[in-house]
Amino acid sequence: MKNSVAPTLQRLAWCLCLSGLLLFPAALQAGQHPTMTTHVPEAVSTRQAPLVGHLPSTQRLSLAISLPLPYEADLDDLLQQIYDPQSPSYRHYLSVVEFAARFGPSEAGYAAVLNFARAHGLTVIDPAANRMVLDVEGPAENIEKAFHVTLGVYQHPTENRTFYAPDREPTLDLDVPLLHISGLDNFTLPHSKIIRPVQKAVAKNLGTGSGPGGNYIGSDLRDAYYGSGPLTGQGQAIALVEFGGYDLYDVQNYFHQVQEPLNVPVRGVSVNGVKVACKFPYNCYDIEQSVDIETAISMAPGLSEVIVYVGHNDISIFNRMAVDNAAQQISCSWGWSDDESSLDPILKQMAAQGQSVFVATGDYGSSSPLVWPADDPYVTGVGGTNLTTTGPGGAWLAENGWYGSAGNFAKNGLAIPAYQQLPGVIDVLNQGSRKWRNYPDVAAEAQEDMFFCFEDFCSGRVGGTSVATPEWAGIIAMANEQAAANGKPPLGFLNPSLYRIGIGSSYDSDFHDITSGSNGGYTAVVGYDLVTGWGSPNGPSLIDALAGSGANQ
Repeated sequence: MKNSVAPTLQRLAWCLCLSGLLLFPAALQAGQHPTMTTHVPEAVSTRQAPLVGHLPSTQRLSLAISLPLPYEADLDDLLQQIYDPQSPSYRHYLSVVEFAARFGPSEAGYAAVLNFARAHGLTVIDPAANRMVLDVEGPAENIEKAFHVTLGVYQHPTENRTFYAPDREPTLDLDVPLLHISGLDNFTLPHSKIIRPVQKAVAKNLGTGSGPGGNYIGSDLRDAYYGSGPLTGQGQAIALVEFGGYDLYDVQNYFHQVQEPLNVPVRGVSVNGVKVACKFPYNCYDIEQSVDIETAISMAPGLSEVIVYVGHNDISIFNRMAVDNAAQQISCSWGWSDDESSLDPILKQMAAQGQSVFVATGDYGSSSPLVWPADDPYVTGVGGTNLTTTGPGGAWLAENGWYGSAGNFAKNGLAIPAYQQLPGVIDVLNQGSRKWRNYPDVAAEAQEDMFFCFEDFCSGRVGGTSVATPEWAGIIAMANEQAAANGKPPLGFLNPSLYRIGIGSSYDSDFHDITSGSNGGYTAVVGYDLVTGWGSPNGPSLIDALAGSGANQ
């Protein structure tokens, strides 16, 4: 790193004025190296967030230290081949070991980071087999010394709470490049993309579902999007991203209330010691977790298991999922704001391993906040619809774009991916961007007319793209079941296939093309749009198109 007197003096003045807590060194030492990304929230750097104190030196924090992929360009080339039907490498996926050997950071570099952390009094939680992330924890005092920062406490400019954050960009006495250090601040907290019921009572005469008051239950959604065919997700697992524990009683109570069997094991995975099980009301608000589990099982009632990954750090959760490689379908119903470059490499690894990742886009229309990571190019972003069926347990009848479906083009500098540049995707009618990543990719029922159990009670009037996302994970679990029966590999990253179908001759039979409804900024139109993407799944036909023909009628 190059040093000069002027930048050093500017840095000194800025930090002294901002924190007033610790005297920043007069010059950056020659052995100190910056990370490749930024960590100081804009509200701190612009002084919109008043400094109110210093984070207690004994407070323990969990960090995820990300290392960059040394051969990421080569990985991008391989991914293009893996998802090109004309390539001899089409759907030839890598194992975790193969990925680490070909594209992971070096063993020496990872060991150096591990030794650095231990030398600075940080506890290494669980070294990762892909060497992309090192999870550590330790007191704030040790973290400040290790990364040459001061962790201040600030008043949040828009929320009624305080948050902690570094006063400057971290630097390390370590000659190994680091991509990002997640967990140095909690300016933005993960937000569930679900709509809670207005009151703890079932609404009357809502719709055409089998639940109380006409609310839909999970099996209604399965019947609408798939029908009565034999596929159940047998041999497949769905993994869920969660930022809080769950009470299994709520899941058991749901299937008891809807009078359906619960035959799918639910397995919790603690990421970095976060508690998996909880009990309402003792710090257990599990509406998102319960709804995700109940929907996934309802859509694919023959799954081998639902794996619930519970953690506090998105990088740690996703990296654990990639390293475990235990589920080909991953569903995430949360959104947050973080450095995108630290999660994107993990999503690329999942694509290279044949894992499909679905993320809810959000519930506040075209202006929805915290869309990330639904707009990552290696994610299938799921929007929302308003579904009508022929009656309780009935077939699909009609569907329109849901007013809350988050749809727009990425505002975080994510370029439009190749699959959205295909002729026939973006046009004047849908008003999509030809420069930036557009979302959603697909959609499913999200209207506030669904019945679920959570937090020790059951209620209708639940909705959100949170529900649409595990719906899609369930459909693809059945598609992968059929692919396996046909001797084919898993579908993997879905978007290249979905967009080829979207511009192909079978589109109208594989999808329900939704052509009405608005999310405020955009209107659903023929073909792709920024309300419902390509639309909702016409299950049997779409499954045949993705996995090859089978006895799924």
